[in-house]
Amino acid sequence: MEVKMQEPEFTETKSKEATVPEINNQTGTITKVQASAPQDEWLKYGEQISRFLATLPEYLGAFFNQYKQPLISVGLIVGAIVAVKVLLAILDALNDIPLVAPTFELIGIGYSAWFVYRYLLKASTRKELTSEITTLKSQVVGKIPEV
Repeated sequence: MEVKMQEPEFTETKSKEATVPEINNQTGTITKVQASAPQDEWLKYGEQISRFLATLPEYLGAFFNQYKQPLISVGLIVGAIVAVKVLLAILDALNDIPLVAPTFELIGIGYSAWFVYRYLLKASTRKELTSEITTLKSQVVGKIPEV
């Protein structure tokens, strides 16, 4: 009982399209199937990507010009958050050094005592402090019209 296998039939294609061999399970023969994405489709995708990348600076410029103020505000907020996190990390690292934390506490207690003595004990110095705060507030915020 000798079974003879059929030899696979191959047909040559003269186009540049890629082919993939496929095995027919019923007959046991191998046939060539053409690939689904020929080189022309890849060229189309490449051209589309090229056009998109060529117009990308124009889109980004228009987007930035349209949303300039909100983008700057978001950037400043993100920058402030990063700066605070870095500052807290530095202070935490300094806090781990022996004798630095108690020194900072003494400096804070000393400054608080000086501030109370300088600005909060007398009525005249309290008025001076409020005028300085008002001046600083008007410089930062601007003059607020009275109603």
